[in-house]
Amino acid sequence: MTVFIGIDPGSVSGAVGALHSNGDYLDSFMIEHQDKHILPMVFKNMILRVIDPKEGAEICCELVHSMPGQGVASTFQFGRAVGVITAVCELTRYPLHMVRPQVWKKHFHLTSDKGEALDIARMLWPEAKLTLKKHIGRAEALLIAEYWRSQIMGRRDAKTPPK
Repeated sequence: MTVFIGIDPGSVSGAVGALHSNGDYLDSFMIEHQDKHILPMVFKNMILRVIDPKEGAEICCELVHSMPGQGVASTFQFGRAVGVITAVCELTRYPLHMVRPQVWKKHFHLTSDKGEALDIARMLWPEAKLTLKKHIGRAEALLIAEYWRSQIMGRRDAKTPPK
């Protein structure tokens, strides 16, 4: 069983979703931080907790960039968080892949409406307890994991919503 880990990066809203190689839900959680600084060892341990070391994992992180209109301080903080997230993922020694948001969102036929990602994740993994709007990061992380799982495993068992 390979575990597929999806990561929606953020300095205070980063999230992780984990799926079994058959697409079943394993876990999802927010990336812990203190005073807007990610706790790297806590983050690494949380990732490793969902992976059976005998089986391995594939990690897929959303490839993000600064947004127009962001202030210098918030852009720096966001960039620092993304750097910590990717460094910790590399240190797990599992393959790390980056995917542009446009690519994985197109796979699920998503528009810019964030609520759609939450609805699809709720439909695909009702046991995930994505009950609140603030769970969007966890929902997107799960969808990123599912996107990467479909790329590795092939389309034969990919979970995709109806068009």
